[in-house]
Amino acid sequence: MGTGTVRTEPADEAAGRRREQRGWYFYDWACSVYSTSVLTVFLGPYLTSVAEAAADADGFVHPLGIPVRAGSFFAYSVSLSVIVAVLVMPLVGAAADHTGRKRPLLGAAAYTGATATTAMFFLGGDRYLLGGLLLIVANAAQSVAMMLYNSYLPQIAPPEERDAVSSRGWAFGYASGSLMLVVNLVLYLAHDSFGVSESTAVRICLASAGLWWGGFALIPLRRLRDRRARSEDGEEAPSGKNGKSGKSGRNGKKQTAMGFRQLAATVRDMRRHPLTLAFLLAYLIYNDGIQTVISQASIYGSEELGLGQSTLIGAVLLVQVLAVVGALTMGRLARTYGAKRTILGSLVAWTVTLAAGYFLPAGAPVWFFVLAAGIGLVLGGSQALSRSLFSHLVPPGKEAEYFSAYEMSDRGMSWLGPLLFGLTYQLTGSYRDAIISLVAFFVLGFALLARVPVRRAIRDAGNPVPHTI
Repeated sequence: MGTGTVRTEPADEAAGRRREQRGWYFYDWACSVYSTSVLTVFLGPYLTSVAEAAADADGFVHPLGIPVRAGSFFAYSVSLSVIVAVLVMPLVGAAADHTGRKRPLLGAAAYTGATATTAMFFLGGDRYLLGGLLLIVANAAQSVAMMLYNSYLPQIAPPEERDAVSSRGWAFGYASGSLMLVVNLVLYLAHDSFGVSESTAVRICLASAGLWWGGFALIPLRRLRDRRARSEDGEEAPSGKNGKSGKSGRNGKKQTAMGFRQLAATVRDMRRHPLTLAFLLAYLIYNDGIQTVISQASIYGSEELGLGQSTLIGAVLLVQVLAVVGALTMGRLARTYGAKRTILGSLVAWTVTLAAGYFLPAGAPVWFFVLAAGIGLVLGGSQALSRSLFSHLVPPGKEAEYFSAYEMSDRGMSWLGPLLFGLTYQLTGSYRDAIISLVAFFVLGFALLARVPVRRAIRDAGNPVPHTI
């Protein structure tokens, strides 16, 4: 296209794109309740209490005969769920690219996760193994679904709209999480008035997140549409009737090899863009720290600081609200100082926040709210700007496969943090030592990101360099 050419989009095409974008926002609205209410607030402390009820006199449970300290069981389950997601995502990604039937795969992943989450209502007594299994299934399904969800972004939004569309998706998710947390807080605090026990109230909150996820997932599944698959020569090919090609009988047997061949091919291609790969490595490291703080903060608050569930819910609600403010504020800072400098500043803020968290006094909810405010102000911005910056480093025409690798870094590779957290607690018996160990991810991520020359990386990827980056 010449530099003076401006494409005029038909009104019906623009209206269809807007409708699809609005449907896309609603998947974040649907699934964010799982991340907020289940993974961040309720499941960690509750599953830990269930594991402690099943523990021996020394405080250990023995899944598959392996001695595990009850307080580490949740962290290990999160870590294992992410490893499962790493194994599954290339297979699903290959299937989506090969068949062009992304929407049914998104639906399968979403409803697998929603069903497992709803089944958490039956988690009680000493059923810690059931809780671990449901967590692994739900968390892995969430990761796979988010990979497919994010890969829609380059298809439903042109480059000039992508930042705004992506930001609205984040906003929908934070708003959804905040709304459900308010409902959860009312039920949890007034459980006696509703005639249920505290344990039953928690299980209702867990199950309601699954019902919310499954119910609102209907909106994006109705509005998002499948695109034609690309054949191996780069041309578009029909996806086949009902998503099946004439060779569908042999495709299942080849799917595993195809998935990992695609992953290997993407990695080989990324080696031709080492600066993009360098950014992805830095993101992998510091995002691992971010994801671990999100998933383990409630454990730290309940087990180390002795805070009640209502305090934890209120703190997470504060994080959700301030994450919107932080994302907007950091977006404005990025327009002045550039995305890279703003992200680096957020990593410094993360380090300071965790260091302050190490010294928090037990039984002092006010200081825990101060810590939550610090997390909220840097959470949304660091995530939103990282995805925005990466979009500039993707070679044209490679958006889907590169964002698949990004999603694997975002969710699929975030297992070292929970593993380090769990190991540190198992070896020291101190959640303070476990939380401060996560500083290493932000320090190393800062060092790696600071070395990436983003302007040259954007040019090497074949994209125009923004005035401020």
